[in-house]
Amino acid sequence: MNKNYYIIDFDSTFTQVEALDELARISLQDHPDREAIYRKIEELTNLAMEGKLSFRESLSGRVKLLEANKEHLGLLIKHLKKQVSVSFSRNKKFFKHHADDVLIVSGGFKEFITPVVLPYHIRKENIYANTFVFDADGKIIGFDEANPLSDEGGKVKLLKDMQLSGDIYGIGDGHSDFQLKEFGMIKKFFAFTENIKRKAVAEKADHVTPSFDEFLYVNNLPSALSYPKNRITCVVIGEVEHEAVHFLKKDGFAIETGQEAIADAGILLVAGGTKVDLALLEQAPKLKVIGYMGNGSEQIDYDACTTRGIVVFDNLKKSLSVAKRVAKFINNGDTFKSSNFPHLQLPEVENAHRLIGIHHNAPGMIAKVNQVFAERGINIISQFLMTNSKIGYVITDVTAEYDKQVLKGLKEIEGTIKFRYLY
Repeated sequence: MNKNYYIIDFDSTFTQVEALDELARISLQDHPDREAIYRKIEELTNLAMEGKLSFRESLSGRVKLLEANKEHLGLLIKHLKKQVSVSFSRNKKFFKHHADDVLIVSGGFKEFITPVVLPYHIRKENIYANTFVFDADGKIIGFDEANPLSDEGGKVKLLKDMQLSGDIYGIGDGHSDFQLKEFGMIKKFFAFTENIKRKAVAEKADHVTPSFDEFLYVNNLPSALSYPKNRITCVVIGEVEHEAVHFLKKDGFAIETGQEAIADAGILLVAGGTKVDLALLEQAPKLKVIGYMGNGSEQIDYDACTTRGIVVFDNLKKSLSVAKRVAKFINNGDTFKSSNFPHLQLPEVENAHRLIGIHHNAPGMIAKVNQVFAERGINIISQFLMTNSKIGYVITDVTAEYDKQVLKGLKEIEGTIKFRYLY
């Protein structure tokens, strides 16, 4: 069986930012021309990432403009540790289980990359990057020009020399990452767009991955999420406050507007005064939750939402709190302060899977659910159930190892309205 390797870029991929750009903002904060220098450094970064300037020229130009020293690097490292991409941060377990298979390959510098990625169980010997040259006072005066990663096509040269035996998958945001596929060094190139989408790179990719969850999902690898949030479409209807939309976008959901998008909506974010009736609900067969920016008592058909297993949160004054409750429901299963569902606040769990079922409020439903687990020898860690006059809402946390057929069995229970595997 072939071994798989995962080649991951650092800047704007593993982290949300370009580290040299951030270093410039630290080292030049008192420089009178700092804004002009920042723009020049960012321009050199983007030209290289888009393949419009050789990497060596870009790197050399940026390092010369930095005027940085070891003290500045310490401040940068502290900053970068808080800037790890959200979807990488929540998948620490993947890196722990694949420590032998993950390589960080970057045109950045080991001096700041190593301390940022080591807490993610990435082996020191699997970090490939440039190194700075310092003068006697600790000032950065250049870089090791013999390192292949300092040159154009450096990642390609490095992988040729390494001669890895197995299937190699590359994840990155820039031209140098795509070059690995262009020169036949990797099986597939995934353009990572969680932080920045470079059109010239995304167009050439085998797959555009808006999050690391998406990469794990399409490659059938274990993930912190059962289903990538970027695949859950949030459709905005009407003039919804920007902060609410921005919150859900930042949390990783795909934001859409327009009537045609409703058919794929997992979330509806609806402006106050808009009617949410049966006709609208019938257009949205995938809908899980509605965030209503106003008083929905006269505008929303709560009964129709409830019997379809759709949770509703509404608030007359606080649009951001509505968005946060919507996200909490999708991410954790919480229905606290919903307008139509039993109110459940749930603990987060580790080393377990959370299964969520919405069913008609009929006798014996919980017994049927537990019978499915018992027949397959599944150990239940915790279980939560609340009902109202129409539905029952049951959350079951089970041990991490279980027969996948259990999902099929749970979905087939008579009386089930909706079922999802949360994580």
